[in-house]
Amino acid sequence: MHEPELRWTHEAKEPRGAVLVLHGGRSTSQMPTSWWNVAVLRMMPFAWTVASESHGHLSVAVLRYAVRGWNGSAASPVADARSALDEVAARYPGLPLGLLGHSMGGRVAFRLAGDDRVAALVALAPWVERSDVAMGHPGLRALVMHGTRDRITSPRNSKAMADAMSALGVDVTWRAMEGESHSMLRQAAAWHRESAQFLVEGLNTRLHGR
Repeated sequence: MHEPELRWTHEAKEPRGAVLVLHGGRSTSQMPTSWWNVAVLRMMPFAWTVASESHGHLSVAVLRYAVRGWNGSAASPVADARSALDEVAARYPGLPLGLLGHSMGGRVAFRLAGDDRVAALVALAPWVERSDVAMGHPGLRALVMHGTRDRITSPRNSKAMADAMSALGVDVTWRAMEGESHSMLRQAAAWHRESAQFLVEGLNTRLHGR
């Protein structure tokens, strides 16, 4: 049986927090996920940018799910991500944690938003269905970024999720990326920089109790 794997792209010497990176996938697939899958590789520059923007003070781990699909009610990657979050929290007890997910990874991040250990969340072009239930907690900061020309996932559903989380007391920032598609390539540097800076600021705020 194929197993999920957590890979640390940066381990801080004097950590101030840690970020779990969650890649995209497919609606239905039991195919094993490879580290060479495009959805996984797409997230590596995000992981590196978080470490860079934090000046090396945030540890960063990328999760590779066991299988590529969400798979209906099985929500296959969610269990993988919960276990990974537990592993990250055990490695850095007491430090604030962040989530950074694209597409299906954004949907996974939303499913973990109710966890009090998560201080900051960034969802990039997240896959949101209208039936998805908003989760969150006071003190959580979230950034939702979505391209206006995305034809794979819905900016409208994404904005509705942001609004629903805000109603739960989450400090939500909505960012429409003009002219961008699901691949996030036209303004790649902006996607990388803004998401990383948001996580750095959010985790620093939680760490210092502001």
